[in-house]
Amino acid sequence: MSKSDISKEEFIRVGTTLYKLVNQPRLDGGYVKKRIVWNNETLRQDYGKHFLATIPKYDGFCTVPDHVNYRPIVDKFLNLYEPIDHRPQEGDFPHIQSLVRHIFGEQYELGMDYLQLLYLRPIQKLPILLLVSEERNTGKSTFLNFLKALFQNNVTFNTNEDFRSQFNSDWAGKLLIVVDEVLLNRREDSERLKNLSTTLSYKVEAKGKDRDEIAFFAKFVLCSNNEYLPVIIDAGETRYWVRKIDRLQSDDTDFLQKLKAEIPAFLYHLQHRRLSTEKESRMWFAPSLLHTEALQKIIRSNRNRLEIEMAELLLDIMATMDVDSVSFCPHDILVLLANTYVKAEKHQVRKVLQECWKLTPAPNGLTYTTYQLNYNRECRYEPIRRVGRFYSITRQQLETL
Repeated sequence: MSKSDISKEEFIRVGTTLYKLVNQPRLDGGYVKKRIVWNNETLRQDYGKHFLATIPKYDGFCTVPDHVNYRPIVDKFLNLYEPIDHRPQEGDFPHIQSLVRHIFGEQYELGMDYLQLLYLRPIQKLPILLLVSEERNTGKSTFLNFLKALFQNNVTFNTNEDFRSQFNSDWAGKLLIVVDEVLLNRREDSERLKNLSTTLSYKVEAKGKDRDEIAFFAKFVLCSNNEYLPVIIDAGETRYWVRKIDRLQSDDTDFLQKLKAEIPAFLYHLQHRRLSTEKESRMWFAPSLLHTEALQKIIRSNRNRLEIEMAELLLDIMATMDVDSVSFCPHDILVLLANTYVKAEKHQVRKVLQECWKLTPAPNGLTYTTYQLNYNRECRYEPIRRVGRFYSITRQQLETL
């Protein structure tokens, strides 16, 4: 093989393993860099016994994300995090600005903070961004493709099945894990997503290889056409940022290319922009800032039927009797529900009270005032004194739930 051929071939040794660096062709016409485990004897046969001594050697792999001062080698360790090849340059970015305004709406400045933190503080934990809309042509996929163009090989597109797979080596060490058309409506999916969004380290698993623990800093961006149950989100959950995306007014087929052309100007702006928020939680933003009606809709949809019936019953009592709180034992609720033809058992009622509403009963059997149905009365309810380990809930608590 000639010297010019050898110069085109790239090899590295990491620890005691030899790799060949190749550009694997992709379906869309581009390439993706791959490291293929190579054989010392094959290399000697192809290039001669002295070539091995010229190959760069590293002690191991590391993952150190940095978009501004990227280091390919960190203390004799090869950095697996990919550099982005954009060079920030002062200029205008009207198309990117219009996209960010479309996606984040009245939370535009928070959206800019989110993108700025991704760029300048890649290891900062951020909320799970969930974009929902039942309509088509809303720009959700365009935003995902923009993120891919912005952060390049540090963004991976996953399917619901990829997310559930135990083999995750292809998305460990990434900045963003993107799932288009997400439908993770099992409880174990929800728990895994929440845990991954806040964990600091993660055990990577690849087929045929031992598990390896690495630092985990990936952020999740999810899209769904289901506005009601794309994922299970419980009341009080603070890890999700849900945005309902409206339909685009115009359809520009060259829009993505225009976005890509503005990336250098956009990155320059992010480098010089002042954040509109300060760190107020482990996911940077104060949960109250990210609360949206779209999030409430999903939380309400996740409620079970019994919980909804109980809440409506208690709110009806409060409105009818003009009180701001109600006390009751599980049996009181069962009797009232039976009159509304809702079948329930005591353990189910107790589960809603304790697990969903986080209520605790009185420590001892005490006298309390509750309400029972009396159709002879104009207001239908009448107060009654009873003794027991009762629960109490306020109108404000129920409305928050």
